[in-house]
Amino acid sequence: MKLLDILDESRRFGIKPGLDAIRGAFAALGNPERRVRAIHVAGTNGKGAVCATLDACIRASGLRAGRYTSPHLVRLNERFFLDGKPVADAALDRAAARLPPSDSLTYFEILTAVAFLVYAEAMPDYVVLETGLGGRLDATNACSPVLTVITRIGLDHCDLLGDTVEKIAAEKAGIIKPGVPVVLGRNAPEVVEVVRSRAAEAGAPFVYAPDAADEGEVPEGFSLRGSFNRENAVTALAALKTLGIADRPHAMDGFPRVVWPGRFQRVGGFVVDGAHNPPAARALAAALGEDGVAAKSLTLVAGFCGDKDVCETLRILAPYVRRGIAVRTNNPRSLSAEDMRERMESVGIPAAAAPSLSGAIASAAGLSSGAHAPHSLVCGSLFLAGEALVAMGAYPWMADRFDCSETVSAR
Repeated sequence: MKLLDILDESRRFGIKPGLDAIRGAFAALGNPERRVRAIHVAGTNGKGAVCATLDACIRASGLRAGRYTSPHLVRLNERFFLDGKPVADAALDRAAARLPPSDSLTYFEILTAVAFLVYAEAMPDYVVLETGLGGRLDATNACSPVLTVITRIGLDHCDLLGDTVEKIAAEKAGIIKPGVPVVLGRNAPEVVEVVRSRAAEAGAPFVYAPDAADEGEVPEGFSLRGSFNRENAVTALAALKTLGIADRPHAMDGFPRVVWPGRFQRVGGFVVDGAHNPPAARALAAALGEDGVAAKSLTLVAGFCGDKDVCETLRILAPYVRRGIAVRTNNPRSLSAEDMRERMESVGIPAAAAPSLSGAIASAAGLSSGAHAPHSLVCGSLFLAGEALVAMGAYPWMADRFDCSETVSAR
């Protein structure tokens, strides 16, 4: 059975936090996680960009790297990178065929098991692993890492992780392992204290990224835009220093080569960004200001999943928005276009609902003033960002199909 077929059958299990199922699967597979030199990355925002940066720099240094991230924008293969390329369907299907019979593994647990099988066979020097949700109970936490990294933490998935940044930080800090160094990106003092304390309890060397690396050390030409990505670059650099990779010849050449689509990406007069929660919206708003975007100058094309703090996210972006076009995302949890329009209107953004994203993009382009600065913003979901990039011809990999993502309703 192909991986996509196995995943389709798994959707009924939703999310089931815990490590028992994945550890049982690993044991049945001969414990592939023990053969993977993992760099384990958690956080609310920025963890994917840090993973992509680490991957690029490791490869630039002459070492081999794998990268497992989530979600995908367009194709499932985006989640599995090896030597700088998405892993092919055939390799994923071969790994999936080895999975033990199970009627309870979730979508994400299946993907995680497949990832470890692929990387245990390929044996790259490092595999950069991004947590899917939280950290302590995330399936990736069954790994045996050589380094853990925690990026900026904010309020998201509060129903599953906790309703304060301290509670969420404790869940993210659950990836810390005894004796394994942990690098923490810039964070609020209360988050730093939680992570530092957890590291001390585990006997894990603690590295605060702003103390270990400086933005001025990041090479000119870093390919990801926005101040939030410069912060992510400092976190990645601190991790590279901690592992000793930063001192390898050409390691720093990776910074201008990072490819991480759909995160403050300029495509003509559009900015395409997957911001879907208030912390990401604040980072996006700051980046728009840095990019010279004037107040009330943008047409916002937006679609959100219903489990997000949609109104607060829109309220943060509203000072830059002149008008809105509401769409539905390519995700089963998506709000309808009409629901999105109502939420836009509720925060003071005059809006209309559009029947399709391609039509919304065409309408936004038609409303352009012709100025050099961005005239339109697409955001609200990474799936929406991926669909927009395909529609604009800016998606960097094969886009012959759209693969559905998992549902996230708890069982």
